[in-house]
Amino acid sequence: MTNPSYSEQLSAWASDLTFDDLPGDVVSDASLRVLDILGTTLAASSFENSYSVRNGALRTGAGKEARILGHGNWASTAGAALANGAMSHALDFDDTHFGSVVHISAPTVTTAMTLGEALGATGKQIITAIVAGAEAGCRIGSVAPKAFHQQGFHATAVVGTFGAAVTAAKLLSLDANKTANALGIAGSQSSGIMQCFNDGTWTKQLHVGWSAHSAVIAAHLADCGFTGPSEVLEGIQGLYATHAKPGDQFPERLTDGLGSRWEYPTTSFKPYPCGHVVHGHLDCISQLYEEGLRAEHVKSITCPIAEWMIPVMCEPREVKLRPATEYHAKFSFPFTMAAMLTFGRLSVKAFSDENINNSGLLALTDKITHVPDPTANDSTRFKGWVQVETNDGRKLECIITDNWGSVYNPMTPNQVRQKFVENAELVLTANQVDRVVNNVQSLDMITDVTAIVTDCIAA
Repeated sequence: MTNPSYSEQLSAWASDLTFDDLPGDVVSDASLRVLDILGTTLAASSFENSYSVRNGALRTGAGKEARILGHGNWASTAGAALANGAMSHALDFDDTHFGSVVHISAPTVTTAMTLGEALGATGKQIITAIVAGAEAGCRIGSVAPKAFHQQGFHATAVVGTFGAAVTAAKLLSLDANKTANALGIAGSQSSGIMQCFNDGTWTKQLHVGWSAHSAVIAAHLADCGFTGPSEVLEGIQGLYATHAKPGDQFPERLTDGLGSRWEYPTTSFKPYPCGHVVHGHLDCISQLYEEGLRAEHVKSITCPIAEWMIPVMCEPREVKLRPATEYHAKFSFPFTMAAMLTFGRLSVKAFSDENINNSGLLALTDKITHVPDPTANDSTRFKGWVQVETNDGRKLECIITDNWGSVYNPMTPNQVRQKFVENAELVLTANQVDRVVNNVQSLDMITDVTAIVTDCIAA
């Protein structure tokens, strides 16, 4: 008898997982992440690109199975998952698992809430499915940290599809064999090239939408008897062979301590709606701002930064200095830093068309440079380091080892709830916001998540 493949081992664990198996802190953490993702989705529903993805999803096929959050349109489950998933990631405000550099909650939560509405799932079923999918996704991504990005793939698109497939399989009550088939099927939809990072077009956010959409399709196909390769992860033409270079892979992370050591709760919340890799530097700017530094005081800002972050956020420099779109600006190191120092905080409004064409803000970007930081060699911790020379000759410095929102410097539950309120208030009434907060805080007591979805529709 051959040993079970990694996807078979993950599938067996996920199919057997029950709500009662989850520690209380894992349950409360997962509920908080549901609230966070609902907030990022709702905020995004008021932006132009949400109408494009909504209308496109509605054209893919009729259905009255699930609703598109914020907008309220009924669609097929797969269509609604596409739109909801894309919106959840559209503002780049959703959490990040540092060990894999994957936005894992967006695809799993949107899959769970969308398919959960179609099935009339309970809160306990939702939580269990999210934890199963997100835990599997964190582990799949941790095997080859940064490797997918280095090959030109968006790790969230690659890994999120697998995690969301486990979530969908769990909600459909698939057994271990069918869950493994769902993962095998999902593997052929696991992609997402990163060219969009270079021109600010919208496809990055769509990667999460495709992950959720593909997950729903894969789970339904598996439930209907369709098969997928059992060695979709470690096979000679499986995920790691095709999407990552040999070496720097740690397959033991897939199953080490599975069910007793929980990886998902180490995922970091985002206080700022932009690329997570620069949040430590933004924390430094925020601290210097609190101490009185203003944009007009700056002669130059030099930022030592982890070398692996530079191609994503800093290069090509001439492009990053003048971002083409608001989405492009979210992945510009000099722009995000300049915006933080200009406004004193970084909200979704900082990346408006007006601001990305603000001559004063753009002049400040020219004063911000980066150098490699040889001490920033831990990819699971996002360090911030800012050196400022002022016009009057002062030299200021700030170093933050762990960014705000990380497991080492966490946002409090109240701070996450306030983030939700600020995001949700863009489209919901105050009463709707209060009901969603109260219901999600007691998600394990909810008998049908449809009530939560209903409150997430703009009045």
